[in-house]
Amino acid sequence: METSIGAENWIGIAVWIVTGAVVALAMKVAVRLPHTTAGHTAVLVVLGIFGAVVGGMLGVGIAEFNSPFPRALSIGGMAGAVALSGFITWVYRWGIRNFT
Repeated sequence: METSIGAENWIGIAVWIVTGAVVALAMKVAVRLPHTTAGHTAVLVVLGIFGAVVGGMLGVGIAEFNSPFPRALSIGGMAGAVALSGFITWVYRWGIRNFT
């Protein structure tokens, strides 16, 4: 059974979303705060997902630039998703530590 490129790209975007949520929760564990306020986990996960989707698109755009059929589930897309979601969630965790 063959899948179309569009279906593969949607699966890749779904993988980016899950990756962003996992990276956000890992960042919550890595950057400990003395006390947390309710709602920070939800904001962190949303920022991780946002970073993963934008980073994945940038990674695909950079890594698959000359490809006639760029795929979301590629090394460039995954690297961009992990890198940008990690950076955005780290900045959020690092930035709110002085306000909580």
